[in-house]
Amino acid sequence: MIKRLIVSYVALVAVALAAFTVPVAFTLTAQLRADTEESVRREATTMALLLGDGDEPARQALSRMAGAYADETPGTVEVVAADGRGAVPPLPLPEHPGDAAFTEALRRGVTTVDWGSRLVWGPELVITVPVYEGRDAARGAVGEERIVGAVRIRYATADLTDRLWRIWGFRAILAVGVLAIAAGLGAVVARLLTKPLRQLNDMASRFGDGDLTARSPVTGPQETRTLARTLNQGAERLDTLVASQRIFVADASHQLRTPLTALRLALDNIADGVDDAFVREDVDQATAEVVRMSRLVSGLLVLARAEAKVSAPEPLALRELVEERLNVWRPAADERGVTIVLTGNADDGPRVLAGPGSLDQVLDNVLSNALEVSPDRGTITVRVETDGPDEAVLEILDQGPGMSAAEQARAFDRFWRGQGLTGRTGSGLGLAIVKQLVTDDGGGVALRDAPGGGLCVRIGLRTAADVPRRISPRPAPPRSGG
Repeated sequence: MIKRLIVSYVALVAVALAAFTVPVAFTLTAQLRADTEESVRREATTMALLLGDGDEPARQALSRMAGAYADETPGTVEVVAADGRGAVPPLPLPEHPGDAAFTEALRRGVTTVDWGSRLVWGPELVITVPVYEGRDAARGAVGEERIVGAVRIRYATADLTDRLWRIWGFRAILAVGVLAIAAGLGAVVARLLTKPLRQLNDMASRFGDGDLTARSPVTGPQETRTLARTLNQGAERLDTLVASQRIFVADASHQLRTPLTALRLALDNIADGVDDAFVREDVDQATAEVVRMSRLVSGLLVLARAEAKVSAPEPLALRELVEERLNVWRPAADERGVTIVLTGNADDGPRVLAGPGSLDQVLDNVLSNALEVSPDRGTITVRVETDGPDEAVLEILDQGPGMSAAEQARAFDRFWRGQGLTGRTGSGLGLAIVKQLVTDDGGGVALRDAPGGGLCVRIGLRTAADVPRRISPRPAPPRSGG
C-alpha cells in the first residue's frame, strides 16, 4: 500500500509538472525560433536595400556588412544578380545560384524561409529575399518595381540547438529533482498515513498467534480510530470468553476427574473383596469402562485447552525436545522389545514455534498410537529434518498394519476410531488433539503410508525465523488413530 501511495503521489506531481512546464518550454522554443527568424530576415532585408541602391558605394558597404555579419554571427551572406547566374561584385557568386529559392525571389519576388526540417529545425536557417531597384523598392509589389537581384542568409542553428537543449534540459533536471523530492515526501506521508493500519496489522498478527492481550493504539484518521476501537472491543470480548472457558475447563477437570477416580477406587475395592469369578468379570468390565471414560475426559480437556489457545507459540529446540520425549517412552517400548530410532539431517537442532507443552502432547499421542500398533521386536522411526529455511519436519513411522485410504480420510475426525488395536482401546481423540495443537501453532499434519508398510505421521512446524508466516499442511492421504 505504501508503494502505491508513493507512486500515486509521484504520478500526480509528474502530471502537474508536465501541465505547467511542457507548455512553457514549447512557448520558449517557439519564441526562440520566431526571434531568430525575424532577426535574420531583418538583416537580409537591410542588405537588400543596400543592393537596391545600385551604386558602387552601396555595394562596397554591402560587402563590408556581409563580412562583418559572417565574423560576428554563425551566418553567411550570398548575393546573386537579376539574371540568376551573375555575381554582384565585390561579392562572390553563390555555390548554387540557380536553386528554387533564388528562382522564386527573382521571378516572383517571393521571400522564402527554410528551416531545413519539419521537426523544430535543421542544421541551418536559409532566408532568401528579392532586391528591388531603388531605395524603397523592398516595400514595392511585383510588377511595380524591377527586381535587380536576391540576397540570401544561411544561418547555422547549432547555437539555437544548444539553447534549445538548455531550455528543455533545465526543465527536465528540475522535474527529476522535484519528482525525487516528491517521492521522498510521498514515502514520509505514506508511512504516516499507513502507520495506524500497520499497528492494526501487528495487533491482528499477535492476536492470531494467541496473544489475547494484544491491543491497537487508537490513532490516525477517524476511520482507523473507529476500526481500532471496534477491534479492541472485540478482543476484550474474546479475551473474556476465553477466560470463561478456561475457568470452565478447570471446573470440569475437577468435577469430572474426582468422581471418576473415586468410582475406579470403589470398583478396585469391590474386586478385591469378591471371590465370585462372574462378579469379578463384571467389575473388571466396569473398571475398564471407567478407565476409558477417564481417558475420554482427559482428551476432551486437552482438546478444549488447545481450542482455547491461551498461549502464543515460543521458540523450542525441536531435536532436544524429541530426544527428551523418546527417553520417556523407551522403557515402555523396551518391555515389548520395540526399538525407537531417531534419525534425520537436523543435527543442529532447528528451533520451532510451538505453544508451551503442546509439542510434548503431540509426541505423546503419536508415540502412544505407534507403540500400540507396533509388533513385538518392531521398530519405530522418528525422523527430524528441515524442509527449507521456513519449515522443520517431524515424521513418526511405525511398522503396524497401517491405514487404508478411507481410514486416513477420517483419521482426524473426533471420536472416530479405526478397526485396529487403537480403535478398540482409544478414545478417538488422539489425532484430533494432534491436529488441533499443530495447526494452532501454524503448522500442518498429514498421514501417509510408510515405506515397507505401516503408517507415517508427518508434522510440519514453523521455524523460529518464520514468525509472520503460517505453514499449511501438505496434501497427503489422511488417517486416524486413537
